[in-house]
Amino acid sequence: MRILHLDENHPILVEELEKAGFQNTLAYTESKSEIENILNDYEGLVVRSRFPIDASFLAKGTNLKFIARVGAGVENIDQEAAKRMGIELIAAPLGNANAVGEHALGMLLGLMNKLRLAHQSIQAGDWLRETHRGEELEGKTVGIIGYGNMGKSFAKKLKGFDVKEVIYYDIITKTPDDFARQVTSEELQAKAEVLSLHTPQTPLTVGMIDTAFLTKMQQSFWLINTARGSAIKIAALVKALKNGKVKGVALDVLEYEKSSFENLFATEISSDFSYLLAANNVLLSPHVAGWSKESHRKLAQIIVHKIILNFKQF
Repeated sequence: MRILHLDENHPILVEELEKAGFQNTLAYTESKSEIENILNDYEGLVVRSRFPIDASFLAKGTNLKFIARVGAGVENIDQEAAKRMGIELIAAPLGNANAVGEHALGMLLGLMNKLRLAHQSIQAGDWLRETHRGEELEGKTVGIIGYGNMGKSFAKKLKGFDVKEVIYYDIITKTPDDFARQVTSEELQAKAEVLSLHTPQTPLTVGMIDTAFLTKMQQSFWLINTARGSAIKIAALVKALKNGKVKGVALDVLEYEKSSFENLFATEISSDFSYLLAANNVLLSPHVAGWSKESHRKLAQIIVHKIILNFKQF
């Protein structure tokens, strides 16, 4: 079977596929149009996020049997078009779950304890202890929206922090566990003092944190998003930061990201984003929550295993 690789990943991915007898072609720098011209020669496609895999692109790959995305989700692939063509989609949601859980917790603690601001203050020659007095996580109710691999990973990390309770809302009824309790959206909005998002990008989650949602939150709260930038309407978030409903926000992802996730802006910087950049109660990272050295390897290993398991016979 011939596999075309559009993005560079951990070397183990190509190495193990070659050992298993697959033929690999690396097309890390070719343009989308150049790749379309050769796509029909391949049965497999391995992608990350360089550009969206849309219906017109898929139409050029009539021999494709699978597309493997080295990541947790496949929203940058036209799933309906792939289904019509009988193309199997492969992802690795477990590969970076631990990395996301750790990153979310790290951002939360850094935000609540004003660590970035304290560091910058000392760099400027100041020693402002009262200014950088933080807030503790102990005793707080932590809410999670989306309790899949990422949400559960974050909940596990909270076990040693003596929080009051970890609750979560998910549209799917989950099997109870020792890490968090499933609740209605109304109970979550009534109790959460910290809210962490761990949802995939779907029509239900795009723009779900908007003015209406924020108004229903009964507590002033800390907000963390390591999921997808499209989940939060930044204009509504900025208003909530200004009026104190959101005490602080940590964002690894932004509404402004291009669909490939590889670049930030499709348009010029907005006034709302300028506010986020200047605000003292905002912590940003460049879509790297699941991007650890360990997850880099784990994602590749999972993809290799799934390809060999399902397609070695071809």
